[in-house]
Order: sequence, then structure tokens, then C-alpha cells
Amino acid sequence: MIIVTGATGFIGSCLISRLNQENFNAIIAVDDFSREDKLANLEGKRILERVDREEFFDWLDGNYHEIEFLFHIGARTDTTEFDRSIFEHLNVEYSKKIWQKCIEYQIPLVYASSAATYGLGELGYDDNESLIPQLKPLNPYGESKNEFDNWVLEQERHPFFWAGLKFFNVYGPNEYHKSRMASVIYHAFCQIQQKGSMKLFRSHNPNFADGEQMRDFIYVKDVVDVFVFLMHHRRNSGIYNLGSGKARTFLDLANNTFRAMDITSQIEFVDTPEDIRDKYQYYTQATMSKLRSIGYSQHFKSLEEGIEDYVKNYLTPGKYL
Repeated sequence: MIIVTGATGFIGSCLISRLNQENFNAIIAVDDFSREDKLANLEGKRILERVDREEFFDWLDGNYHEIEFLFHIGARTDTTEFDRSIFEHLNVEYSKKIWQKCIEYQIPLVYASSAATYGLGELGYDDNESLIPQLKPLNPYGESKNEFDNWVLEQERHPFFWAGLKFFNVYGPNEYHKSRMASVIYHAFCQIQQKGSMKLFRSHNPNFADGEQMRDFIYVKDVVDVFVFLMHHRRNSGIYNLGSGKARTFLDLANNTFRAMDITSQIEFVDTPEDIRDKYQYYTQATMSKLRSIGYSQHFKSLEEGIEDYVKNYLTPGKYL
């Protein structure tokens, strides 16, 4: 059996699809299954059992001997949520308990961290573990992910294999339910489809022109390929960046979305909302040499390749991965 927490979510459901492609069908899907808008992400997937996240540890105590691998993708990911108790429960304490169970039952573990841990990038975007205690995230979500990373690095006991993955800006199928937290590509597609035009945030940083803000965008299919690699690799435990390694502008993103939809670009700039303005990342780019150094050699899709596949094969026909 392979456990996937956050199974109904964006990345978790895409991972299950990828595992099914590899003929791993004894999937234990762990999540809060009360949100009906997320259940479509699991339709058609081969899943052995669904386990409520609050009942998961009791379930694991009774079934640990059958578990081959645990992917802990579940988390509260809303960067505009400021109730720290939610993050403390779901992102920190829950993750610590998973870590401890993986040690107790000798289960290899891959868990989701985030590039939100890097804050404004004052120390760069290098996944050197010695820098992690010095990072200054910009919101409670990033703080919770960094708190768990730091806790992991302080532990004397570990699962026999573990990896934390700092996701950069992931986009792709199955994010339909994410509302404000969905990728800019998803929002661009929806705006263009409805109005024939789209809005981008104006720059409030004198070092960046409007639309020239840069992010490391990574296609979700590349993300889940890395998961599968690590499941088979099971060596070189540590915390790794997971981005494309190439920063691109929001104008690149917008123009490629228009192009994939075969519509002439029409872009309007609007002020960045004040509630996120002082916490806005103007540049992110993952240093990917660490993952490459342990043998991961697959090509990461360019922004052009990812957007074309996402728009033409998923967004336009309304399909799921």
C-alpha cells in the first residue's frame, strides 16, 4: 500500500494519477472528504481505501505492516489565512506525528514543504540545509512549513529514507477548487475565456516593471515525476527545492496563455491587493543542483510546454489528470 495525504487536493490527486500509471493501485487516500468540490479530483482513480485524516493514525496503527511508502502532501496552503492555530494543527503537529510514525514503523517518507519558506529571498533560493534556520517567511503558512523543516533537521532519529520538497509555483490540472489560491495560469485562462482579456498585478517595487515580476513556475506533472523518482531512489535523505530552475515573468505567463487559447493578448494592470502587498515575492528561482546531484536527470517542462499542455488538454475541455 502507498499512502497519499491531501489526496483530494491539487498535487495529491495528480500524484495518485501518476502512481496509477505506474500500476500502483493499492492507494490509501487520506484527507478531509467533506468538501464535495474536491472529490472530482479522485474520480476514475484506482484507490484501495479512503481514510479521514483525523482517523488516520488509528488506521495506520492497525495497517502499518502493509505500507510501502508515505507521501505527506496534505496541508493548509492558504497564504492569506492568519489563524496560526490552523497551521499549527495541520501543518506542524500533524506532520510531526507522521514523522514519528514513519520512524516507529520504518516507513519511507516524502513530505511537502514550500518555497514560501524563503520569504523575500534575502538569502537566495538555495536548498542548503544550514540556511533553513535563518529563513524569514512572510506569512503564517510559510512559517509553519519552515517550522517543520527546522524541527526535522533537529531530530536525532529519522525514517530510514525521508525527503522534504520545497514546492515553487506549481500549476496544472486538478486545481479547479483552489479559488484565490489557484495558479495565475488558471486565473488567466478563466479571465480570458470570460472577457477576452486579463489582469495582472501592477509592480509596487521600483526594481521591477509592471508584469516583469518573476517566479519559478513548475508544471505539476514534473512535480509528481520527482515523487516517483524518490520513491524508487530511497537514498540521499534531505530537503530539496522543487522548481523548474528558471524564473519567468508574469508577462511571459500571460502571453503564453493567450497563445495557447489562440487569442490576441490584451492585458490590464491593477494594483496588488493591500493585504498581500508587503508580503509579495517579486522574484523566485529554485537552485536545482542538489536534486540533480542525486541522479534526477529528467527534463522540466518549459513554461511554454506546460501552459500549452494544461490549456489545450485540461482547461479547455474541462478535464482532470
